[in-house]
Amino acid sequence: MNLFSKLFKNNNLPKKNKIFSPISGTIINIESVPDEVFSKKIIGDGVAIKPSGKKIVSPVKGKIGTIFKTKHAFSILSEKNIEIFVHFGIDTILLNGKGFKKIAKENQYVNIGDIILEYNLNFLNEHSKSTLTPVVISNMEKIKTIKKYSGRVIAGKTPIMEIIYL
Repeated sequence: MNLFSKLFKNNNLPKKNKIFSPISGTIINIESVPDEVFSKKIIGDGVAIKPSGKKIVSPVKGKIGTIFKTKHAFSILSEKNIEIFVHFGIDTILLNGKGFKKIAKENQYVNIGDIILEYNLNFLNEHSKSTLTPVVISNMEKIKTIKKYSGRVIAGKTPIMEIIYL
């Protein structure tokens, strides 16, 4: 290692990472979600997505944590140790898994775009309070800044957030 590298090597410099959309649809402000746990950012900050399509994919390269027994939500830890929580809809837990199909497994390593869950949007529109899908970073203490995107998104293809983390 040369002198320049020794002087300027600093593993504590902020790093950037993009988080991709886990679901196709349109980005909505997290504050618009009709559930205070998300709108008041109690479990973390992020965005919500008004869904279209039929699949939920991995928003990052990482390891799936918990997939809820009711299949409406999951957590994932990115390879950069960013914890992301994806929660399809509001009060969808009350459906006990109806309208969802689990594809991936807990503790499975996934790449951006790998399918985790499938869903029946018509059924969920009819039987849930809301289908707005929050995507939040739950370990905000590691995040320096979040740049949130807007507009239409494609699952696994379109970034929804860019973060700078420590």
